[in-house]
Amino acid sequence: MLNDRSSYLSALRTRRSGKPRDLVAPGPSADELRTMVEIAARTPDHGKLSPWRFVLVGPERRAALAELLVEARTAEGEPKPGELDGLAQFAAQAPALVVVLSSPSDERPIPRWEQEMSAGAAVMNLLHAAHAHGYAAGWLTGWASESDAVRDAFGKPHERIVGFVFIGTPSRPLEERPRPDLSRILTQW
Repeated sequence: MLNDRSSYLSALRTRRSGKPRDLVAPGPSADELRTMVEIAARTPDHGKLSPWRFVLVGPERRAALAELLVEARTAEGEPKPGELDGLAQFAAQAPALVVVLSSPSDERPIPRWEQEMSAGAAVMNLLHAAHAHGYAAGWLTGWASESDAVRDAFGKPHERIVGFVFIGTPSRPLEERPRPDLSRILTQW
């Protein structure tokens, strides 16, 4: 049981995503990132398979990530004007970057979709852990998460990039976005 339920509920109610391009230093320390990943791994996991992995992309690897993104996108065909510059900017956003992969296992008869849902829950826990540490985080997918060449740089052929999680300090106050009306999403059976 939680000792301070109101603080916990307040943290859950106030977590918001930060736009990665608006996240600046300071970012989390190496120890804080390890703690965030430890918390992220405390996610529902049918079969105790740990069907996810986390790859920390340090600041010294961001230029290599930008090169990888540009090469992978160029190999797929003619990029749109400005797209390659956008990919380089994507790689340089926020002080910290965690690539989360769904890493399903065929060890036990747990459906793949359940394992992928667990990976998504792990990302949500990572976002909550970042917020609890006083940072903001943004979860991005898009073209790079669907690219086999990008995936191969971080994982294995059976894996899939669930997202790029950027973590840092917001450069301006985070805006609250409209939330769904409970009468539209909550019913009783």
